[in-house]
Parts: sequence; structure tokens; C-alpha cells
Amino acid sequence: MSDIPPPIQGVGLEETLPSDWYLDQRIFDLERKHIFLKEWVCVGREEELPSPGDHKVLDVYGESILLVRNQEGELRAFYNVCRHRGARLCPMGKQEDSNDRLPLKGGVIGGRRITCPYHAWSYDLNGQLQKAPHMTEAMGFRIEDVRLHPVARETWGGFVFLNLSPEQAPSFSQLIGASAESLQRYPLSDLRIGKTITYKVNANWKVLCENYNECYHCGPIHPELCKLVPAFRENGGAGLDWERGVPHREGANTFTVSGTSPRRAFPGLNADEQNRHKGDLIYPNVFLSLAAEHVVVFLLHAKGPALTEIECHFLFEPHEIEKPDFDPSDAVEFWHLVNRQDWAICERVQQGMGARVHERGVFSPMEDWNLDIRRYVSDRIAEFV
Repeated sequence: MSDIPPPIQGVGLEETLPSDWYLDQRIFDLERKHIFLKEWVCVGREEELPSPGDHKVLDVYGESILLVRNQEGELRAFYNVCRHRGARLCPMGKQEDSNDRLPLKGGVIGGRRITCPYHAWSYDLNGQLQKAPHMTEAMGFRIEDVRLHPVARETWGGFVFLNLSPEQAPSFSQLIGASAESLQRYPLSDLRIGKTITYKVNANWKVLCENYNECYHCGPIHPELCKLVPAFRENGGAGLDWERGVPHREGANTFTVSGTSPRRAFPGLNADEQNRHKGDLIYPNVFLSLAAEHVVVFLLHAKGPALTEIECHFLFEPHEIEKPDFDPSDAVEFWHLVNRQDWAICERVQQGMGARVHERGVFSPMEDWNLDIRRYVSDRIAEFV
């Protein structure tokens, strides 16, 4: 008689993706190629580049990307590579200043031009070549024909999204449409970062998405959160109305240590939004959690099959941040506790899936939203596996 347990079966139970889809470098490489380098990914907030000439060098899934605000105040994005010989235009980080590696000239100079440190080819902040020393039309060379390799850029709600394959980028308005409709009364574009925490989680990005998308785990993992939102532990977190928002306990109306805040509710919210909590997920890398007077955004940056870096931004109204007694710690401390609880269990899931006997998991009926990630990923890489 076999000691091997039979597969878990039952009405309403669906299987997860195969365990190796969370573990194998081969699968992660396919996701990088067919998801992260082809879909719209969020890389930050517009406020991080407030003035013309401001720029950031981003590592977007292994590609060096230059994000700049041009002289007209518009954001532009390019691959960080010169069209001449492929030199990197701007350094990714601080260069060593030593005898064997001297700092190089070049990069974004004077907030007006991008100059290659190798042969001094210079581009304007729209990516158009302006100067190529000693290159002439007599050689058949036309400056006006040379531009930096573009990266598509869109903004919504103060967030910056990039697509590294602009020639085949999917519709951005279609991606963002449902969220824009559901969150239209939140002043996302006007909010500013009051605090940022960066986490490194030893788990696959899909494990984090699955965890965010259900509250079956809230009772065992988040006792403090469930005291604030008792509905999270009722019926295993089933039946929550995320479109309307989930209710707080009596006397509470926001996600803070006390459940209250001295900050005002965002003007324009309806009655439910002033007293309930909303959540949203924009694949592949944005989690949004919206309270009456602050918003928490999680930007996932998948670094490997078992490593995800997360930027957690706490957003508040500017007039609150500018107050001399502004103190975001009531929200930050609460979220930092909940976040660490989530990251710990996600890491435990990642560890357990590596067991040789674990081939797949199952989704309980309370976790049906998790099927979104299964479909999202399968639609994009299944034919290549």
C-alpha cells in the first residue's frame, strides 16, 4: 500500500502554477523576456524628478534606463547607451575614485544635454543627437537621423510607467482603466512621498502577488490587522467587497496603530471611502492600499526566482507634509509590522515549495482572486515552457 498522499481535490479547488514556476531560473528568464521587458512596469513617482534636467538611472530588470525631465517639463526615457559605440552614458552608481578607476566626464550635463564620456557625442533631453565631433555629412553621416533608443513612458496618478519594448507595447489606458475608474476620487496625482521603506524579500514575485490578493491568511498572520478590520478573519476572509472597500472596527477609519489619524480625509471621497479601506493590484508590479488620508504603494522589482525588492512609499497630501508637526509614524509603524508579517510568511512559502514532494499547491475558494496571477503569467509564457 502506497504511503504517498493523493492529490488534494474538492469543489471549488483550483491548482496553482507548478512549483518550479516559482523556483527555476529558466522560468524567471522567460518572465523577464515576455513580461517585464514587454509589459508596462511602474518605476516610481513623478515627484522624484521635479525640475527640468533632473534625471535618474534605473536598473529595470537588468536593463540600464535613463529617465529625464526635459526642458519642457516632460518625462522622457531612453536606454542608457550611446548610439556610437554602445558606451553607457550615465553611471549606474557612484564610480570609484581611485588610481585604477578614475571618474569619467559625461552624463547629464548642466541639466540640458546628455554627453557620452567616450567620444563626446551629445544628445538633447529628447534623445536627439546634437553633436558628434569630427563626423560630417561628407561622410554620409546625418546628425538628425540619430536618436537614443527610446523607452515608452506613461504616467497615471503621479506614477511613472515604462515599457521597454515600445514598438509592441500593449494599451496603457486598457491596463489602467479599471483602477482609474475605481480610484477616481483619490487625489493620487497630488500626493507626495512622506516616507519610503525598501525591503528585500527572499520570495518569488508571484508568491507576493498571491499573498496580497487574498485574506485567508489574515487571521493566522495578522492579528493586529484583524483587530482593526474584523472582516478580515470572518469566513476565512471570504466575501470581502473590495470595490466598495472593507469596513474598519467601530471607531476606526484608517490603517494606523490607533485606527484614527489627526490628518484630514482626502477631500472628494464618498462616504464609504472615508470609512472603508480599498486595495488594488496592477500587474505586474504595483500594489495599492488606500486609506482615507494616506496611500501606501508597493513597487515590486523581481531580482530573481527567489528574490524580490520592494519599494514601499507612504503618500500624503502636501499640506499635511508641510505642517511642522507632520508625523507619519502612526501609519508607518502599523504598515511596517504588517509588511514584515507578510514577508516572513512569503519566505516560508518559498522555502517550502522547494521540497521535492511539493509539485503544486491548491487555491481554496476564499483565494479565487489568486487565479488572476496564474492566468496572467500563463498567457504570456506557457507556450515557451
